[in-house]
Amino acid sequence: MGEQQRVRNTFLWGLSGIYLCAFLSLYMQIPGLYGREGILPGWKMLRFTGKGLWEQLKDSPTLLWLGPRLGLDTEHGMEFICLLGAVLSLGAFLFNCLRDSVIFLLLWILYLSLYQVGQVFLYFQWDSLLLETGFLAILVAPMRCLRSKANVWSSHDGITFWLVRWLLFRLMFASGVVKLTSRCPTWWGLTALTYHYETQCIPTPVAWYAHQLPVWLQKLSVVATYVIEMGVPWLFFLPSRRLRHFSFYSQVLLQVLIILTGNYNFFNLLTLILCFSLLDDNHLKSGPKGKKGQQKGHSFFIQSFAVLFDLLVFGLLGFWTVKYFELQINWEKYHVESKTAFTYHDFLQWLRTLTFPSIWLAAASLGWEILKGMYKSASVRGLFWKLWATIQWVVFSLATVSMFIVSLVPYTYVDFESNGQLWPSVHRMFKAVDEYQLVNSYGLFRRMTGVGGRPEVVVEGSYDKQSWTEIEFMYKPGNVSVSPPVVTPHQPRLDWQMWFAALGPHTQSPWFTSFVYQLLQGNKDGER
Repeated sequence: MGEQQRVRNTFLWGLSGIYLCAFLSLYMQIPGLYGREGILPGWKMLRFTGKGLWEQLKDSPTLLWLGPRLGLDTEHGMEFICLLGAVLSLGAFLFNCLRDSVIFLLLWILYLSLYQVGQVFLYFQWDSLLLETGFLAILVAPMRCLRSKANVWSSHDGITFWLVRWLLFRLMFASGVVKLTSRCPTWWGLTALTYHYETQCIPTPVAWYAHQLPVWLQKLSVVATYVIEMGVPWLFFLPSRRLRHFSFYSQVLLQVLIILTGNYNFFNLLTLILCFSLLDDNHLKSGPKGKKGQQKGHSFFIQSFAVLFDLLVFGLLGFWTVKYFELQINWEKYHVESKTAFTYHDFLQWLRTLTFPSIWLAAASLGWEILKGMYKSASVRGLFWKLWATIQWVVFSLATVSMFIVSLVPYTYVDFESNGQLWPSVHRMFKAVDEYQLVNSYGLFRRMTGVGGRPEVVVEGSYDKQSWTEIEFMYKPGNVSVSPPVVTPHQPRLDWQMWFAALGPHTQSPWFTSFVYQLLQGNKDGER
């Protein structure tokens, strides 16, 4: 892969925007969710028992312990953290000089501080994804206070930025795997999308049109989802720019379609930012100038071999898709028929066979980036700068390898047999850093909800106990005569939890009792 300095800067710019959206979105909801009269008051998560600050931070790593020293209660402390995070992320979004590892360290600490007291309203996968991505940004971003020569820093850029690609692989691969390991009949029958658009939490107006698509196209869309989530990610680590660019646009297509049909706050935007790890600077340059310069350095033989290799990979991907989903063109009805041509046992065998090879493939890709970084460090002119570049290469290589090793624990959750084969020391490393959300497991839409009808919690109120009126929420579906809103990148956290509450008994949502109590007390903030 070529140089990625421009791509890295684009990634940091996009992440700054995501942080800005996340902080501002949460700031507006703090009074209703975490205020003294909120649904889940934040002060209950902080027990001021006379312990020292260091012991308090060990119990719960959050800056909110400093609130009383600044004259702030927990609610106002959370608001202050959100505003500070918004200011820092806005600065990094607007000014290149502020896209510094120190700034991203502060942003990560601020969001982690909120996460520690956020309880169920901050326990979404995209919050964990933002924390993990934010920590990687600390390693990826330059330390401008120490930068003296541009080429010194470029020696290890590819090493740390590789972790972003590995995170994207884990996110997408696990999201595809869990759909089948859950044994959900709609995912196995390829009919999940015939329910998804009308039963998701907060659909967009476009979701209605997507729901009207013919069943055969909905099933083919599920097949495409499997290919993009489980097949294409393997191309992330192959030594071919064409394959990586194909995988980039495949992932972008999926995320854009999800954004058009559903309100998933900043999650899909953050995933799009991760996808930039698949590109290099030559691909972002305008005009053919950079491409021609690169092609001149390649012989005809190497170019021909690369084309044949790409065609082979595309052919295998297409062959396996047709084989395992029995794709056939029905010329009479003018559509493509599809069905799952493997069993649950077959899939588990495939998963157990390929889990460790995927780790070795990723490790080989990382090893190549480390070797390239070593070569760049050795190529730096001047004894002092060569030594300084080598020290950086060693430090960042060790940090990257450590993060990769720790991430193997949540990654292998997709196959617990493989997870049990990891060395005990790897599990101990993961346990030591687990509370900081450095690495996480992922897997969205494990089971399709709303089969047989969309469940919904309806809250009604009355002044005279005779006539009852439904309480309308700002975002969650209620009045079927009103078009659903577009709220991305804002996340209405109460509306999301109301969707989860409708999927199970009230005992699984203990916060709901507090919510109803706050409504009875006339607390309007709880409805936001």
